[in-house]
Parts: sequence; structure tokens; C-alpha cells
Amino acid sequence: MAMGNRQKLNERFAAGPPVQPSRGEPELHRSHKDVVARMRRAEGHLRNVISMIEGGRGCAEIAQQMHAVIRALECAKGVLIHDHIDHCLEAAVGPIAGREKEIIDEFKEITRYL
Repeated sequence: MAMGNRQKLNERFAAGPPVQPSRGEPELHRSHKDVVARMRRAEGHLRNVISMIEGGRGCAEIAQQMHAVIRALECAKGVLIHDHIDHCLEAAVGPIAGREKEIIDEFKEITRYL
């Protein structure tokens, strides 16, 4: 990605309301910066796991580290899904309050088990 494009994306990641994408632009939300950071950490960790396998490390140790990578990705997915529920759903149906908000919060809680 060209540096100019990266700067534009970083500016769009800044705190504030979700940005509605223009035609052909990526859709970005406040949580995307956190999701990208989580995924980059998982990516680095995955490279280390690959090195462990290539280096002949023990299977139990490798499995433990693979579990950590998977968990990191699951956490990133959860952040992304909760952000979508919070922002995209409200953008589609309008402000949510009262009992409807409680129902959405319950829905977010159950998504932990996906």
C-alpha cells in the first residue's frame, strides 16, 4: 500500500463515529485499528509457531502455541462482530434504547460462544 493511502486509512481509523465508505473505499470503524493490531500480533506469533515446527519442538508445546494464535484471532473476530452490532445495526435501524438495547446486549453476549 502506498504511503499516501496508508496515511488516509490511518486518519479514517481515528476515534469518532463510523465512517460511511464512498464508492470503492473500504468500510472502516473505530475498532478496526484494534482488530488489525490484534491480527498483526497473531501473525507474528504464527510465524514463531511455524519456526517451532520446523525446528522440531515438542508437539504439546506447539499445540499450546497454536491454541494461543487461534484464541488471539477469535478475540479479534469478537471485537469486529461487536463493533458491527453496535454501529452498523444502529445505522440501519436508527438509535436503539431501552428494552431493544438490552436485547442487543444479550445478543452480543451470546456471540461469545460462536
